[in-house]
Amino acid sequence: MASKNPVKLDAVREGLSVFLNEEFELIGLSVRSDVSDQPMSDAETKLGALNRVKNALQKYPGYHFYIGIEGGVEETSSGLMAFAWIVISNGDKTGKARTASFFLPPRVAELVHQGMELGDADDIVFAKQNSKQQNGAVGLLTKDVITRKSLYMPAVQMAFIPFLNPELYAG
Repeated sequence: MASKNPVKLDAVREGLSVFLNEEFELIGLSVRSDVSDQPMSDAETKLGALNRVKNALQKYPGYHFYIGIEGGVEETSSGLMAFAWIVISNGDKTGKARTASFFLPPRVAELVHQGMELGDADDIVFAKQNSKQQNGAVGLLTKDVITRKSLYMPAVQMAFIPFLNPELYAG
């Protein structure tokens, strides 16, 4: 797993445990995304997740799967939308999926547009500390009805689809 963020690790562990019939070890690794600290588009966010996987494959060869999660935002006509991309690869096959998206409050969006990372903007607006290592914007906005973990888990599972159906996703 190309992250040491405990929320991301838990989402991957729980998301994949329903598919893997044996115990597995999940190791959090710190690797570069090679994109902005706060990706500002769907394309940049997806590239960040892909780069995390690529960099983990190069730096730490020999694992069964490499998983990158990158959160990002994109300006739309309705406001600033937040989401994350999940990429899973075994070196030969790659699966990708995006989480559901949600719109950020204007004050948070304003701080992000001024160059602040979403987690730091959330901490200011909601008077929290290190919210990105906890339930993040989605948890704060839904009063933890939807957590970052519960937001990420379905996308982790959807990114794993090519590995569950290898005959349909050859090459």
